[in-house]
Amino acid sequence: MSSIVKFFVAPGHETAAAVVVGGPGRAFESLEYGNFDAEEALIEWEGIVTGRSFGELVDAGVPEAVAEAGAWEGPAVMAVSRALQDALAAADASRLAGIGEAWIRVRAEEGEVFDHEIVTGILGGLARLARGIGARDGHRLYCWMA
Repeated sequence: MSSIVKFFVAPGHETAAAVVVGGPGRAFESLEYGNFDAEEALIEWEGIVTGRSFGELVDAGVPEAVAEAGAWEGPAVMAVSRALQDALAAADASRLAGIGEAWIRVRAEEGEVFDHEIVTGILGGLARLARGIGARDGHRLYCWMA
């Protein structure tokens, strides 16, 4: 479980990797959350929007590891897949609510309880970040977790 999760927009992997130790800070447009497994969430959200299984996505290297500090025991930066980034950017409120409800059910199967309002806030924030990327060359959505 990640204690601190920050989603941010950066102009590429090299720039995103540079923040692995201290996080994205104010240099990047970002959102901060906590207390959920962000890597697992990225896989589950992508599975919901693409219909691919958890195992397929893991085998495909989703999410893409960009940088780590301390043999994957310290902070890490992961790239949100373009498929998930595009799906979030295109999603309206109803679609985001559906993704959130599906994710809440997935987590409930694992014995976790997530608040609908919090999940809606996380996905809505990510959608806003993804929409803000627009046509900016090379920019991607990343996740820093510690």
